[in-house]
Amino acid sequence: MKFIEFDFEPEVQEGIDSLGFENATEVQEKTIPAIMRGDDVIAAAQTGTGKTAAFLLPVMNAILTANSNNTDSVKALIIVPTRELAMQIDQQIEGLSYFTSISSIAVYGGTDRFVFDAEKKGLEKGADIIVCTPGRFIAHLNLEYVKIDGLTHLILDEADRMLDMGFVNDIKKIITYLPKKRQVLLFSATMPANVRTLARTIMNKPSEINIAISKTVDKVLQVAYIIYEEQKRALVKHIVSHQQLKRVIIFCATKKASKGLSSKLIADGFDAADIHSDLVQKEREVVLSKFKQNKLKILVATDVLSRGIDIENIDLVINYNVPKDKEDYIHRIGRTARADSEGIAITLVSQEEQNDFYAIEKFLETTVYKAPLPEGFDKGPEYNPRMISRRNNTKRPYKKRYNKKH
Repeated sequence: MKFIEFDFEPEVQEGIDSLGFENATEVQEKTIPAIMRGDDVIAAAQTGTGKTAAFLLPVMNAILTANSNNTDSVKALIIVPTRELAMQIDQQIEGLSYFTSISSIAVYGGTDRFVFDAEKKGLEKGADIIVCTPGRFIAHLNLEYVKIDGLTHLILDEADRMLDMGFVNDIKKIITYLPKKRQVLLFSATMPANVRTLARTIMNKPSEINIAISKTVDKVLQVAYIIYEEQKRALVKHIVSHQQLKRVIIFCATKKASKGLSSKLIADGFDAADIHSDLVQKEREVVLSKFKQNKLKILVATDVLSRGIDIENIDLVINYNVPKDKEDYIHRIGRTARADSEGIAITLVSQEEQNDFYAIEKFLETTVYKAPLPEGFDKGPEYNPRMISRRNNTKRPYKKRYNKKH
């Protein structure tokens, strides 16, 4: 289906055309008509399928066509779990609304007092769309200068992640400030019971749309190496040495692991940097900017980056550690193969992580290809996850399992 068939206002369509968008994705094709009818919508779709535009376009269209005398009030509130996602959505609003009069502001916090004051100034002046993280927006609401009585749209994006991060009470508190009559849109990659419970309490007979729920992007080639833990660093260096790779994200389980791997890669001459929650916001923005501009090849990250960052043309995602959460695996590898592109996701599976990886395979209802280790590496362990007990597994003594040239 082509975007022009939705019959958007000319200013909205012009923004779509200017960005080169022509054909709607499946989630856009199914959700946009329901939103334009005024339905509450609960939509489950995998990462990288165009969910953000699926709610932004019809909401922007509704704001333009509404006959509202309450010009100073916020019209749409988008609540997200992380500042990175708030920034990303705000950037998309800027692009899509370029030919309209719609204003927006991202409210995501930080330790700098000047940032808070800038947010306050923008909220006092009034913005049509606010993209916010829950805690920071509550801080502004408590000071009673946010004009929200004319709000018509509430959007919860990455709802599953917000509830996992413990934001349910913050969300409920924000809702007490909002008008009773409003359209509610809830978007989520997965639809666990707690998300459905929240939906029942804040939505009115929602249209429900499911697009390949809890599945990975089809165009991601998934590969696993069954490997000893002490072999991982050498294998990463071997993989990222290929010159044709322009952008690589490596996910680690902890900040310590992220920092350690990044420093080792830098010491070995690789163009790398790490990003995690210990960095202040400005530092994270600088690292992400360099990565987006191809000034940085390798980004070593914790799961702070696994959701809500839309960077095109990521050639490879490496899971240095197998994630404990099956949904986190989906979001990690979804950083590649965005939109219509293709990508590769490699997972390094140690003996201790085999049960976790097997659980992911069962969840995805697929068997990930187990590649042989490259020439020069000693053979890794057998893949026998159900035979490995986490409680009784004993580590093998350290032994160097690769040649010096690695």
